[in-house]
Amino acid sequence: MSESTPEDIDSPRAPYDPMPHGQPEVGVGPWPGEWPTGEQYDPELMKLGDSRNVLDKYRYWKVEAIKADLDKTRLPLEVAIENLQNDFNIGTIICTANAFNVRKVHIIGRRHYNRRGAMVTDAYMNIEFHKDVAAFYEAIEGKRIIAVDIVPGAKKLAEAKLPENTVLVFGGEGPGLSGEMLKRASETVMVEQLGSTRSVNVGVAAGIVMYAWLQQHAL
Repeated sequence: MSESTPEDIDSPRAPYDPMPHGQPEVGVGPWPGEWPTGEQYDPELMKLGDSRNVLDKYRYWKVEAIKADLDKTRLPLEVAIENLQNDFNIGTIICTANAFNVRKVHIIGRRHYNRRGAMVTDAYMNIEFHKDVAAFYEAIEGKRIIAVDIVPGAKKLAEAKLPENTVLVFGGEGPGLSGEMLKRASETVMVEQLGSTRSVNVGVAAGIVMYAWLQQHAL
C-alpha cells in the first residue's frame, strides 16, 4: 500500500538558508509598500520577509501555492529510492529531483529518512512511500523501471537510451539495489568512472542520471 504524507518522519528539516556561514541577510525583506492581492501570497512572509531558497518568482508565495504551480509543468520522469538503511543521500536525491521538477519521488522500505539534505525542497515535491518493492511496482502502473547500479550486465550511461516515461531507481549507499528490484527493472545502467573507488556516491549518481535523462528528453 502506498502512502503520500510524511507526517511521521521526525528528522528535522534544514533551515531555509542552507549556508549559515554566508551572508547575514538572505532573500528579501518585508514587502515594500502596498501588499499585492492573490491567494498565493503568504501574509507572514510579506510582513517579515522571505529568506527561503526559492526562485524570485516564488518570493512571498505560500508553500502549497509553489507546489501547485510546479505541478503544472512536472516532467514525466519519476525517481525511486530503496530506503533500507535510513540513507542520508535520500535528502540529496529529493533536492536534485526538485531542481529538475520531476513528477514524483518514491521511497521504498523505511519511512524515516534524513531530511536535512533535502534543504526543505521535499515540501514542494510529490513523495510516495511504499512498504516494499512489490507495493512500489503495483503503484507505478506499468511504467518502465531503469535501475542504476554497478552490477554485471549494466549498460554504460553514455550508451543508454533512457525511456521518456520511466522511473529511475537508486539503492542505498553501499548495498546498492536489492535483487528483487533488479529483477523488476527493464534495464540497468551504470555511471562510468575512471578512479579507484568502486562506485560514485549514490546522491551524485542520481544527479548525473537525472541530468542525462533531461539531455535526452527536456533540454
